[in-house]
Amino acid sequence: MDPIVVVGGGLAAARATEGLRHGGYDGPLVVVAGESAVPYERPPLSKEYLRGEAEKSDLRPLDADWYADQSVDLRTGTSATGLDVGARSITTAPGGSQRYSRLILATGSRVRRLDVPGAELDGVHYLRSVRDADRLAEALDDDGPVVVVGDGWIGMEVAASARQLGRDVAVVGRGPHPLASLGDEVARIFTGVHEDNGVRLLHGRTVMSLRSDDGRVRGVELDDGTVLDARTVVVGIGVTPEIGLAAEAGIDLVDGFGSGIAVDGTLRTSAPDVWAVGDIAAVPSRRYDRLLRIEHWAVADETGKHAARSVLGSGEPYDVLPYFFSDQFDLGMEAKGLTEGEVVISGSAEDRECVVFWVDGERVNGAMGVNVWDRMDDAEELIRRDGPVDRRELERFVD
Repeated sequence: MDPIVVVGGGLAAARATEGLRHGGYDGPLVVVAGESAVPYERPPLSKEYLRGEAEKSDLRPLDADWYADQSVDLRTGTSATGLDVGARSITTAPGGSQRYSRLILATGSRVRRLDVPGAELDGVHYLRSVRDADRLAEALDDDGPVVVVGDGWIGMEVAASARQLGRDVAVVGRGPHPLASLGDEVARIFTGVHEDNGVRLLHGRTVMSLRSDDGRVRGVELDDGTVLDARTVVVGIGVTPEIGLAAEAGIDLVDGFGSGIAVDGTLRTSAPDVWAVGDIAAVPSRRYDRLLRIEHWAVADETGKHAARSVLGSGEPYDVLPYFFSDQFDLGMEAKGLTEGEVVISGSAEDRECVVFWVDGERVNGAMGVNVWDRMDDAEELIRRDGPVDRRELERFVD
């Protein structure tokens, strides 16, 4: 009997594996994980793990003993290099080939690299793996200014952590403000907390080169001629889904920006007995009536579980709203749905205690609680409501 094979070393792979065993599957089960570590989740890498407030063991949804106790063949340090859907086989390095009865792809994403002169200097960091976080944490132990290139969620979280560790921090972003997808009014909340904590934010700037006189980064040159002093540079300019296996095997993809693997509501791909989960999956959304590919922790968590149920025979469509969270200094937020549409704020944005709604016509697309807790289930009811939502109901949401 050929095993079920899970390819990936992140949260989605862990949840799929766990779901298969908890769902009653007791046959052969193989997990192919490219990193040498037991599969782990990544959000703490830019926050508490980077600051030394969490251990490696805290990152693992399942520890090594669980895989052993559940008779899971966990192959860490093993990369999947090819997929033959006709032969129902993957090629691995090391290991040769491995047949499968059913296959779950949970290959995640890779970071986008900075393409400027000096980008390969010592002192330039990316943050995707636990090894990356360990190297960056060691760098942040030293004195000297930090420049973060990129003002999305990862960049802003790293900036907050570096500042909390006592480093001078500047953030360089190409847009008019950090976290551009939120819009001006909401982005100002996050801008304010960073500026209050001494982070220097540079908007509408492009990095032209990284400077050095000894092989180690010493400065960041911007398009207006400014040169920022830097001993550590952290690049956070987005990720690209790891869809190479699927593409080379002829599995249907979604073209254009945010390209991913096309799946149906059960997370099946166009190939027989192959599912895709996490960052790589473009999932049909019943609420938004389109495909969504979301690069957040909760999507990895939920799609991994859902794929396991699907593999075991469930025909239920995936119907979980996008969810994400962030912690930056004393600001904590959690959000559901999509941050698209007109902004309606309930509570006080100035005091950083509010719920933000994104509204399209008379429907709520998404909601974000900023230092307001235990209201996201109520917000989800508004997002899922078929009929119109009164603006006054939104404005009174936070008493």
